[in-house]
Amino acid sequence: MSEQIPTVKIGCLALVMLLVAVGLVVFWSSVYTLDETEQAVVIQFGKPVGNTVTDPGLHFKMPFVQEVRRFEKRILAWDGDPNQIPTRGREFIFVDSTARWRILDPLLFLKSVKDENGAQSRLDDIIDSIVRDEIASTVLIEIVRSKDWTFDEQSIEFARLSGKEKEILTRKIQVGREQLEHNILVLAQKQMPQYGIQLVDVRIQRLNYIPKVQHEVFNRMISERKRVAARFRSEGEGQAAAILGETERKVAEVQSAAHRDAEIIRGDADAEATRIYNEAYSIDAEFFAFYRTMQSYSQSINKNTTLIISSDSDYFRYLRRIGTDVGTLKSNSSPSIEELDSVN
Repeated sequence: MSEQIPTVKIGCLALVMLLVAVGLVVFWSSVYTLDETEQAVVIQFGKPVGNTVTDPGLHFKMPFVQEVRRFEKRILAWDGDPNQIPTRGREFIFVDSTARWRILDPLLFLKSVKDENGAQSRLDDIIDSIVRDEIASTVLIEIVRSKDWTFDEQSIEFARLSGKEKEILTRKIQVGREQLEHNILVLAQKQMPQYGIQLVDVRIQRLNYIPKVQHEVFNRMISERKRVAARFRSEGEGQAAAILGETERKVAEVQSAAHRDAEIIRGDADAEATRIYNEAYSIDAEFFAFYRTMQSYSQSINKNTTLIISSDSDYFRYLRRIGTDVGTLKSNSSPSIEELDSVN
């Protein structure tokens, strides 16, 4: 009898522990929590029951027969695949668009698209279709530019452009990039409520030509830049030639003025020398003739000079006198001052 009592106690303890474990499992399967970034829908046998749960915190559900589907409250991103689309002007371009959306009605969202992958697929169909329609009905310049885009017509670059280039740059934009994106957003938003989705924004994040057209555009841009460079180079050479010509003209003017001033100074100097010569000649004509004759001797007679002239030539007049005077001086032991002066 005493041995059965511990056995009963052990059995009761095991039963209590089993009941506690079952209770914990039941309690654990009947509660769930949500944080601030989540919202949920309770599913029972594959069908949603009750209202959407949006409040964060601890919530309850029926254990084992109900499950919780969680959905994001935050804004989600959608990125479309680049599509080749012709514009209204028949230019083929790649358009890469992106959008931002959120789950506004989780219950309707679950019924229509089930999960985020289904929503992404549905957004692909809707937004890509609208983007294609809008791009195909718009000219390229309206897709690229903003409506408030302006160009400074007073700039030097604008003045150097051709008439066609000026016409393109000054063309009035009727729609513009921002309005085009707004139109796409409005058209796409009209189809979102049936899926429990709120479309927040749609943007064209990249535009580009297809490879074949891109190559032609790059070649045209290179040719245009070369043409502009050649024009700048030609204008620079013209300005350089004008500057060089102006420099040469100024140099010639300076040299001419300097030559004129030099001739004037030289003429004044010659006139002054002539005046001095005349004064000297008027004071002592004989001395002046003697001086000029001595200069002539120094310039025309040297050790290699041979002159053949008559002995009574005027050219040797002073040489003859010097010889006579020197002989007279040698015969007199004490020449007078007058004799020395006559020799000199």
